[in-house]
Amino acid sequence: MKRRPFLKTTLAASALVLTGLFPYSLQAAETIKVGVLHSLSGTMAISETSLKDMALMTIDEINAKGGVNGKQLEAVVVDPASNWPLFAEKARQLLTQDKVDVVFGCWTSVSRKSVLPVFEELNGLLFYPVQYEGEEMSPNVFYTGAAPNQQAIPAVEYLMSEDGGAAKRFFLLGTDYVYPRTTNKILRAFLHSKGVADKDIEEVYTPFGHSDYQTIVANIKKFSAGGKTAVISTVNGDSNVPFYKELGNQGIEATDVPVVAFSVGEEELRGIDTKPLVGQLAAWNYFQSLDNPVNEKFVSSWKAYAKAKNLPNYQTAVTNDPMEATYVGINMWAQAVAKAGTTDVDKVREAMAGQTFAAPDGYTLTMDKTNHHLWKPVMIGEVQDDGQFNVVWQTDGPVRAQPWSPYIEGNDKKPDHAVKSN
Repeated sequence: MKRRPFLKTTLAASALVLTGLFPYSLQAAETIKVGVLHSLSGTMAISETSLKDMALMTIDEINAKGGVNGKQLEAVVVDPASNWPLFAEKARQLLTQDKVDVVFGCWTSVSRKSVLPVFEELNGLLFYPVQYEGEEMSPNVFYTGAAPNQQAIPAVEYLMSEDGGAAKRFFLLGTDYVYPRTTNKILRAFLHSKGVADKDIEEVYTPFGHSDYQTIVANIKKFSAGGKTAVISTVNGDSNVPFYKELGNQGIEATDVPVVAFSVGEEELRGIDTKPLVGQLAAWNYFQSLDNPVNEKFVSSWKAYAKAKNLPNYQTAVTNDPMEATYVGINMWAQAVAKAGTTDVDKVREAMAGQTFAAPDGYTLTMDKTNHHLWKPVMIGEVQDDGQFNVVWQTDGPVRAQPWSPYIEGNDKKPDHAVKSN
C-alpha cells in the first residue's frame, strides 16, 4: 500500500518526460554543451558572425560522425553585442547557468581580457581563434590564432625586405584598445632593433566604429613623402570598410604605399570594391585561395552550409583565417575529449597537449605541449580584384608561438608553460 504514491509519481514523471514537459529533461544529460561567445551585433559583428556560423557548422559535422564519446554536441549561442563588460557576464552565464563544458569565442583582446578572470575563477575552458598581441598565457585558454611572431613580426620583416618594397618609414594605424597598442609597442621595439628611428614611425589610433578616415589617409600621403613608407593596420571591425574606401578615394596604391593588415581578411573585403586595393597586403596563417585537398573540402563544405542555412549573402560566402582557427580548435577539443574519455576541464587540458589536426592551411598543426598555442605557418597575401588573396610569401612550415615577445624587456624571465598548478 505504501508503494502506490511512489509508483504514481514515477509513472507520472515518465509520462511527462515522454511528452517533453518534465522540468528536467533527461535528454540534457545525453548531450555535451558547447558555448559560442561571439558578437552578433555592434561594430564587431562584421567579423564575428561568421565565426559563430563556422562553429555551428563544425559542431554539425562532428555530430554527423556520431558526436564525442557517444554524445551529441549541443551549441549554446549568446550575443555579447560588441560590449566588453557584457562578454564577462555572458561567459559567466554560459559556465554557471548553461553548464557548458567549453567555450569558443571572442575576437578583440579587450573581450578576451574581460572574460579571462571568469574562466580562471570557474576553471572553464576558452578557445580563442584570433591573432593577438601575446603577453598572456593562461591555463584556461587555448590560443588557436597567431602570436606576434606568427604574424606581426614576419609581416614587418617582409615589408623591410627588397621583395616587400624595402620600407624605411612606418605608419602604425590601429583601433584604440589593447591589441593594437600592445602590438605596436612590440613593433616599435622591433623597428628600433633594426635601426629605425622614432621620427620614421607614426602611431595613430581611432575608436571602435570610426568612419571618417579622410584626414588620416591624407596624413599617410604626407608622411610617405619622407621616404619609402608602409602602413601597418590593426584597425578592427567595420571601420575597415571606410578606411579602405578612403585609400581608394585618395588614390593610394600598393605600389606607392603598401598597407599590411592584421585584422582584414576575405570576410571584411566582401563589402568593399577591391579593385582599387589590388596589391595591398594582409598577414595571416590561412587564406581561402590555398590550393590543397583539405582546403578544397573545407571551402566547399562552408559554401554548402551557408546555402543550406540561407545565411545572409550566402552566394558570396568566404572562409578566412579566424574561421579556420575556429574549425581547428573545435576539432582538436573534440579529439582531446575523446582521448580523455571525459569533458572534465583538467583532463581535457592535459589531453590537448600535443594534439594534431590536418588543417585547411595545408599543414598538420600541433598544439604546443606547454604554452597552449598552435604551431602555425605564416603567410602574406596580396589583395586580388575578386577579394581573394594571392600568397606572395610564406614560411617553410608551422612556427612555434612566442607568447612573450623577446622585444619587450623582462620577457625572457617569464615561464614558457601554461599548465594549471594543482
